[in-house]
Amino acid sequence: MSSGIPSDTVDDPEEQSCERAVRIARLILYAVLASYLSITVLNLLSLRTSAPALAMGLVTLALIFMLQLWHSAPGTARAPVRTKLLTLGAQAVLTFLPLAWFGIVWGAMAGFLAGSLLVLLPARWGWSLYGAVTLVLGGYGISDRLSLIDFVYVCQTTALTGLVVYAVTRLVDLIVELHQARAKLARLAVAEERLRFSRDLHDLLGFSLSSITLKNELIHRLIAIQPERARTEVEEVLTISRQALADVRRVASEYRQMSLVDEIASARSVLAAAGLEASVTVDERLTTLDPRLGTILATVLREGMTNVLRHSKATHCSIEAAVDGGTVRLVLLNDGLTAACGSTSPHGGSGLGNLAQRLEVVGGSLQVKTSGRPGGSGEFRLSAEIPVYQAASSGSEYARSNPGARASGS
Repeated sequence: MSSGIPSDTVDDPEEQSCERAVRIARLILYAVLASYLSITVLNLLSLRTSAPALAMGLVTLALIFMLQLWHSAPGTARAPVRTKLLTLGAQAVLTFLPLAWFGIVWGAMAGFLAGSLLVLLPARWGWSLYGAVTLVLGGYGISDRLSLIDFVYVCQTTALTGLVVYAVTRLVDLIVELHQARAKLARLAVAEERLRFSRDLHDLLGFSLSSITLKNELIHRLIAIQPERARTEVEEVLTISRQALADVRRVASEYRQMSLVDEIASARSVLAAAGLEASVTVDERLTTLDPRLGTILATVLREGMTNVLRHSKATHCSIEAAVDGGTVRLVLLNDGLTAACGSTSPHGGSGLGNLAQRLEVVGGSLQVKTSGRPGGSGEFRLSAEIPVYQAASSGSEYARSNPGARASGS
């Protein structure tokens, strides 16, 4: 019989342990069924019946055993109702009809039927028929003029056998379901990790690669007329390239911390290289921002700057990072609105849609506003907010600091 376990398992200790538990549970089920079956075989042998009658009894026992194995197999409870009724009906006939030839010694098979009813039918019908089977066998015992002790024994063993068959069958089902659930969780974890890797590569490297491209274009123009300036830009390209390499390593190790203040300084340099007029306002208390929250806001800044460089036709861009009451706010504003600005992805793997998800995790929010018309004098505004209490690390005085900011501009 199949254990119901997917064949494409991996060589993982937990997977192997779970498969081993399923095998053990199946072996216990087979041992229980075989033990009860052997009791009936011994009872038949003790009757000293004729060879044809004994052969008929053994064949009937084999048929009941096969039906019970099917009823106890994982997933049988989800079989069509008609199929279950047919097999249960066949088992009922094979259970009660031989009583006419073998008498009460055949009664142990009623426990199999009682257990199958509990396994395959809804609880209301299953338990009702389970009790009915026990009463029917007890009634047969009365008609067979059993003593009181034998009558109680017959009823008790039938009820107990049914419970044991039901319990062991459900044990196997639960172990199989646990294994399948763990396998599904493992697949979801792999998918989530792939999504994280794709998302972080986009968020961390998009700005760096755009900056490298922009600065190389600037170097190409300056190398003949301003070699010293070109040399300086080459050094900045090398710095950005090293940072991009570090970002890739951070993504691979799932340890990614960025400084918002450093990212703002880098953004200022890139805007200058692109020939954009820039104004930057930075709250001095952002240097004490919790690293996790600083990383999220730095990621927002990178994505915003990538949109400015790739999708806008801006001539002026402003960056404001400040503490306003109970909120840490980052605002990017540029005057180069195009149709491509502000598009969000519904899948969280790239773009502003992904940033919104990052902020929601820490109780923050992302707002995108446009004014005017694309290609004209339209403006694009990207605003990210996080509650101050989320930004205060354990034991930090940040949440209790007084409002105040230091503005610097270019």
